[in-house]
Amino acid sequence: MDAASLREAFDKFDDLTVMVIGDVMVDSYLWGKVDRISPEAPVPIVRVTKKENRLGGAANVALNVASLGAKPLICAVAGRDSSGEIMTQLMEEGGMSSAGVVHSADRPTTVKTRVISQDQHIVRVDEESLAPLNEREETEFLSRVKSLIETQAPNVILFEDYNKGVLTPNVITGVIEMAKEHDIPTTVDPKKDNFFAYQGVTLYKPNLKELTEGLKVDIDKSDLETLKSAVNELEDRIGNEISLITLSELGVFVQGRGVSTRIPAHIRNISDVSGAGDTVISVASIGLALGLDIETIASLANLSGGLVCEKVGVVPIDKQQLLEEAIKHLA
Repeated sequence: MDAASLREAFDKFDDLTVMVIGDVMVDSYLWGKVDRISPEAPVPIVRVTKKENRLGGAANVALNVASLGAKPLICAVAGRDSSGEIMTQLMEEGGMSSAGVVHSADRPTTVKTRVISQDQHIVRVDEESLAPLNEREETEFLSRVKSLIETQAPNVILFEDYNKGVLTPNVITGVIEMAKEHDIPTTVDPKKDNFFAYQGVTLYKPNLKELTEGLKVDIDKSDLETLKSAVNELEDRIGNEISLITLSELGVFVQGRGVSTRIPAHIRNISDVSGAGDTVISVASIGLALGLDIETIASLANLSGGLVCEKVGVVPIDKQQLLEEAIKHLA
């Protein structure tokens, strides 16, 4: 694509609605100073100087969608607890609707608390339930999703799976059926528990580790033929139309619609890989919704993942920076 076509495509991001379905969480941070060891046990005492709560998991994907200019529509299950209230508040502060969030008294809101001192990660504390949704929760959740599909008409449905129990086989199958009934493309950022449950999705985006563990095979990411063979097996088992495999420093591999190629990564000063996968699936989903060609979708997703790795912490992609990089490398 030339520069004018890229700018035109990026302008069209603003017209899109992306339904994000999956495991949302609150990322809680405690920053402080360590100046002594506890007399009770050989552990550091952190004197807290700052606290902050951020949206995490599938909600971070929604933040990436919003930062690209599209409208995110989060569908998830949270607890009927104080952390669930914090999540709703964070969504409202970010200008996102919480209409798709079902609050359940039977499970807690997932919270990951990170304790950081002098730029060092001291410990992480997780509050969560890994139990799958029960039948009542599944029914209520699918009903909420159905209503929003009919009233909001999303341009693409994105599954963001963190193995926290929201994306059960029944939920996955039910939503894919709804998407097909309304001719809505679907994209998946999978995890191992339900790796093969996403039958018939449009675009499937595991990283190499997830692909290796899912297929239970050894894959040399530098060997293109081995990689192609593994992706062919994946597509035989899932029936997806497009496969997008992230390969860390080697870029991405994409296959589908007559294309099968590896797109190399660009040289970056890598600071933090956290959240890169969230950004990649967000950009790929928007590109798919716009009807961009496969290589352009993969190239933009590849660029976006590299850009967010240059920043410390989990941060959403900057739309203008991505456009500038796209014009520089793709036009």
